[in-house]
Amino acid sequence: MSKTRFTTKQLTTAAVIAAVYAALTLLLPIPQYGGVQLRVAEAMTVLPFFFPEAIPGLAVGCFLANLLGSPFVLDWIFGTLATLLAAIWTAKLRHRALAPVPPVVCNMVIVGAEIAYFATLDGAAFWPAYGLNALTVGLGEAIACGVLGTLLLRLLPRVPSLRRYMAPARVEQM
Repeated sequence: MSKTRFTTKQLTTAAVIAAVYAALTLLLPIPQYGGVQLRVAEAMTVLPFFFPEAIPGLAVGCFLANLLGSPFVLDWIFGTLATLLAAIWTAKLRHRALAPVPPVVCNMVIVGAEIAYFATLDGAAFWPAYGLNALTVGLGEAIACGVLGTLLLRLLPRVPSLRRYMAPARVEQM
């Protein structure tokens, strides 16, 4: 069995990503929690396409942001799970243009269900609430990942000091 080990530089990168994600979520004066949210930090969920160390960085950053910004334990767990699954899925993609899709889908499904559950406590109104919350969370994710994340995907490979840390096959796609 092969073990994946991160270098000190990769661990440091993951820590910086976690800190930036948490700071953007906690400090920006825009809705970050609830049915209508626009987490600018979610644009960073495209980073695993280039950097595998972004996966734990995003998961830890999301967990910290939810731990410090949301009173709901389920949000700490399922919000973090949505970001972790999206990051893993993004890292496995072959085409850069698809990188914003996993965070949108994962958050629509998981966070949409979580918010609907809090709103209805699993009653008969769960499914209509789920549809509405999946839509509103998905729209916020589409803005963060589809617009801002796509900008990151285009700009990061143009930074010479970052190119050497990106997977060679990923950079060749540019």
